Amino acid sequence: MQKLMSNLAEYPALVFQGVMMLQLLEKVIELENWTEGKGLIVRGAKNTFCSGSDLNAVKALGTPEDGVALCMFMQNTLTRLMRLPLISVALVQGWALGGGAEFITACDFRLMTAGSEIRFVHKEMGIIPSWGGATRLAEIIGRRQALKVLSGALKMDSKQALNLGMVDEVLQSSGETESLGEAQEWLKQFTQGPTEVIRALKKAVSSGKELCFQEALQTERDLLGTLWGGPANLEAIARKGKFCK
Repeated sequence: MQKLMSNLAEYPALVFQGVMMLQLLEKVIELENWTEGKGLIVRGAKNTFCSGSDLNAVKALGTPEDGVALCMFMQNTLTRLMRLPLISVALVQGWALGGGAEFITACDFRLMTAGSEIRFVHKEMGIIPSWGGATRLAEIIGRRQALKVLSGALKMDSKQALNLGMVDEVLQSSGETESLGEAQEWLKQFTQGPTEVIRALKKAVSSGKELCFQEALQTERDLLGTLWGGPANLEAIARKGKFCK
């Protein structure tokens, strides 16, 4: 993982293996403790986001108990990723298949390069998405469209993904370095401003999605209490005066 643009982090992913899943959890824990961060870009190495899980590792987990244990581990990891007080972007280059497709649903935004493909291949493996991917996909594109995507194991190219609302934008660049730079510029529009404000905004939105209404309102009040009268608030008031427009 590299720190980019002082308050952004970038994390590469390629194939889900047992070791990589443990490394992913370690990176998430590291990001949980990264108090000055505002944004996160997740991308693949060698112009491929993630080609799915290692089949040899999957074959070694032959019992329902093994499958459920893996499910619980990855649900926990991706939920913690989703809850990070960082505005996160998945940069889809090349394939995002199976577990890779589930991974990108845990990010706040998704960007895609032309010629790339997102596909939930679980049905063809005789299983369903179980890392939270089905639940998050239904939230992102709606229940009916999610059912079509999952039951049809649809190959979503960049145009289809954009039309479905699966991705937020198709980048102009396709090269690994160029598209990363374009993604950084795209993310800047959401991470400009005081770190404590950006992080509080992300926490407030996350609580509104996961908590009941009254609990989410309490979270907003608690977060406001950490900002009202603080340095960013007082500086903004002194700089702008009245917000007339």
